[in-house]
Amino acid sequence: MLSCLIPLLSLNIATADIPRAEAASVQSAPRVTLFSNVKVFNGIDARLSGPVNVLVRDNLIERISAEPIVTDRSANTTIVNGNGRTLMPGLIDAHTHMAFAVISQVALLTSDPNYLNFVAGRGAQEFLMRGFTSARDLGGNSFGLKRAIDEGVLVGPRIWPSGATISQTSGHGDYRSPWHDIPAAAGALHFSERSGHTVVADGADEVLKRTREQLMRGASHIKLMAGGGVASDFDPLDVTQYSEDEIRSAVSAADSWGTYVTVHAYTPKAIQQAIRGGVRCIEHAQLADEATMRMMRERGIWLCLQPFLDDEDAIPFPPNSPNRAKQLEMVAGTDNAYRLAKRFGVKLAFGSDTLFDAKLATRQGAQLVKLSRWFTPAEVLKIATSINGELLNLSGKRNPYPGRIGVVAEGALADLLLVDGDPTTDLKLIEDPERKFLVIMKDGTIYKNTTANP
Repeated sequence: MLSCLIPLLSLNIATADIPRAEAASVQSAPRVTLFSNVKVFNGIDARLSGPVNVLVRDNLIERISAEPIVTDRSANTTIVNGNGRTLMPGLIDAHTHMAFAVISQVALLTSDPNYLNFVAGRGAQEFLMRGFTSARDLGGNSFGLKRAIDEGVLVGPRIWPSGATISQTSGHGDYRSPWHDIPAAAGALHFSERSGHTVVADGADEVLKRTREQLMRGASHIKLMAGGGVASDFDPLDVTQYSEDEIRSAVSAADSWGTYVTVHAYTPKAIQQAIRGGVRCIEHAQLADEATMRMMRERGIWLCLQPFLDDEDAIPFPPNSPNRAKQLEMVAGTDNAYRLAKRFGVKLAFGSDTLFDAKLATRQGAQLVKLSRWFTPAEVLKIATSINGELLNLSGKRNPYPGRIGVVAEGALADLLLVDGDPTTDLKLIEDPERKFLVIMKDGTIYKNTTANP
């Protein structure tokens, strides 16, 4: 997405010790970090380990031992004294929108793309500093942002991009106005399409083509709009979008590239049709019924469900507006969806799905904590680490970061948080990353360290 790859490292984040991006390229010796005297939440087990030491070499966890680990104190070695604090995997947000999480929808559709790029870059840095080291992007042109982060130009999380959402005419990803853009367009692309944030495609052949385009650009998975939305103005919530044949054409293209299709869908009809079309994952599903959840379990379908509630974090649609009515209908199903998913043993992931709201983006950890309505703290942490990591690996050979992720284990990728406290008993620690996340490491590089010297 970024057309102007200028470092944003001068942007200040409170308490963050952001390393210069070019530092990694000039180091000749391996980077080594030793976390001494830590208790580990490994992303799987409900209880913390006893006191151990964890050695990271370059971007991998090399050794975990209850015995002392001896390492040299060269310029490339950092020793972090954990003092009995908790070392855990970096958090994973499995449904986010890196390109427009922190910008208003009006600004997205009317602003200079260079401005949008800078805002997205800052948002990516803040994303990482909240302890979320990986992001599964579910719509928007984040390809350039991902490249800039991977090359060290910008600071941010690992990104698994879907590229543009693919929507039918009148679907959840169609940003055109029916009274202005469509009659006037005469075949021209809308700004949202020219910017690479969404694609409007009708018919199996056109969906196939547009899916292949996203794969060519580097998509790790494909996102289709299979049902009505809340924030969109012109598609009622109950509308089922795309035919089974159209969905199957996208699935065929993704399967040829060794990856999968996921869909935006709330209702039983939309979800079931998408599953029959061959998708591997459903986003949302707040209005799913028992038959739909049973179908998901029997066919091994993933569900990325968000804890949308009518609370302080709900998007403030105007009272009595159609959007507000759709919102109330949707959030009324959230509790039932979680209970059914637990009852039927559906493979459940977590995503925040923040859209067009910089303030709401800061509530990412708080959104995760809301899962405590249905799960124990340890279960919530497992969902946001190892289970979300399993979903990321569904991309197969299109996975941009091969390796084991979401766990603290020997040989796993070194995405780690040092937490001041035990989040398996006090999940609210996640809500306060500025004070409670003392160390944030991604890919073996420390981006924040507020511990005292050993």
